[in-house]
Amino acid sequence: MKLSNLKDGVLQEIMGNGMNESNIHYQQTADELIGQTLERKQGVLNDTSALCINTGKFTGRSPQDKFIMKDEVTVDAVNWNNFNIPIDEHYFLQLKSKMLAYLGKQDELWVRDAYACAAKGFRLNIRVINENPWSNLFAYNMFLRPTTEELGNEPDWHIIQAPNFTADPAVDGTRQSNFAIVSFKHKTILIGGTGYTGEMKKGIFSVLNFLLPHEHKVLSMHCSANMGAEGDVAIFFGLSGTGKTTLSADPARKLIGDDEHAWTNDSVFNFEGGCYAKCIDLSAEKEPEIFAAIKHGGLVENVAFFEGTNKIDFASASITENTRVSYPLDFISNALVPSVGGLPRNIFFLTCDAYGVLPPISKLTPEQAMYQFISGYTAKVAGTETGVTEPKATFSACFGAPFLPLHPGKYAELLGEKITENKVNVWLVNTGWIGGGYGVGERIKLRYTRAMITAALTGKLDHVETDIHPIFGLHIPIACPNVPNGILNPMDNWADEAAYETAAIKLAQLFINNFEKYADGVDEKVLAAAPTLVGINAMSL
Repeated sequence: MKLSNLKDGVLQEIMGNGMNESNIHYQQTADELIGQTLERKQGVLNDTSALCINTGKFTGRSPQDKFIMKDEVTVDAVNWNNFNIPIDEHYFLQLKSKMLAYLGKQDELWVRDAYACAAKGFRLNIRVINENPWSNLFAYNMFLRPTTEELGNEPDWHIIQAPNFTADPAVDGTRQSNFAIVSFKHKTILIGGTGYTGEMKKGIFSVLNFLLPHEHKVLSMHCSANMGAEGDVAIFFGLSGTGKTTLSADPARKLIGDDEHAWTNDSVFNFEGGCYAKCIDLSAEKEPEIFAAIKHGGLVENVAFFEGTNKIDFASASITENTRVSYPLDFISNALVPSVGGLPRNIFFLTCDAYGVLPPISKLTPEQAMYQFISGYTAKVAGTETGVTEPKATFSACFGAPFLPLHPGKYAELLGEKITENKVNVWLVNTGWIGGGYGVGERIKLRYTRAMITAALTGKLDHVETDIHPIFGLHIPIACPNVPNGILNPMDNWADEAAYETAAIKLAQLFINNFEKYADGVDEKVLAAAPTLVGINAMSL
């Protein structure tokens, strides 16, 4: 296919700046991209033939350097905040022109047509332009792959990514030399100064988080999803470290996807064609599917090797704790292809509560579900971050605040409507501590958490008698198959009832303080689902 024949102003401008069409590699295979990366000495193969690369200075996203162009499309729709930072059109156009001039002077470029959204009616065609072959391999792995007959169509969106192109903050309106800018008006994402590939993936996720709820009234979600043999879909929300990937990877159920989905009137579908999994402390025992996916075609980022070998030291964080591997969804043996399931019957909000306050499993009302969804709570434990010496609460709206262009209340409203319309069970699952906080209590055993989720999925908790938590209002089952009754109610696990009450009130106050910034955008019934600061003994009178 002659790229010069494509009706693409971006490519035409790049070629007009000096790039020879013969040096633009279009729609290369994974094998070709791996070979070109090795030839350029930008990566090496490990002992299982996965391509290992280093993304350079940036080994993760840079949220403070992500911008949305402020214009007539976004000015009143976007929830402007520390994640959605406005930038003027003048700066966007200036940087785009500079980037295309820069790319036109490179020796080679890599161009890929791909798309997002597995459901046909929502397909978003994307053209990705990269200055490195391994960046293009990431796009091959992570986005959905069109057929040969579908190639050459004009894209809906462009991603222009140039890690070695840097901005001049003094004249380009950026905070520093790296940037990621989304323009809904020009349907383009500019990424410069950073080689971290996840900026491409999350850029399109942010785009869909605007378009689907705002224009189609479809709920976009930062979650994993799987489907049972009878077509029953389950959705798993959770921040890093809560077990989202582990608990959704069930050999008895088909994996729809591990990170980004939408919920329509008749389906749940995956946005992506691949997985982008963390590798830190990876083992065949803990994550067999991910471990097996580190093979030829996989792209492994920022890992260290055992000295003198090409064997990955998964325990090493010498470069970063955010070591990653990207691979096509079909690397997972039980992946659902195409990745479109039916309507969900169960939703799980996963939290690793290091305070030991929340029950291992509890059922939520629709209003409580919306409140917990907007809160997006988990707690980091001592040792996970420098300076963290005691449990530290983390709240991320809708379990994905950095990627939400709209007010969190918009997503929660859609969630509440769909829960009610479809009579979906919503469960809060604590994968953290019981019997005391971190350092006093103990981590809930994974086999018990799996048993609770299995019981919920199979309807065995639907009619079980429940206790109501006096502070959080959660409905706690008094019994669950294959789980000791004594661990289900956290108040029964603490040796000191007064200490538990103090910890519970402290956590409730953190929830209430966090929610203040969202109060103006949610219904009164959701506000009423907040925890109460009245003590346990007072509530029982």
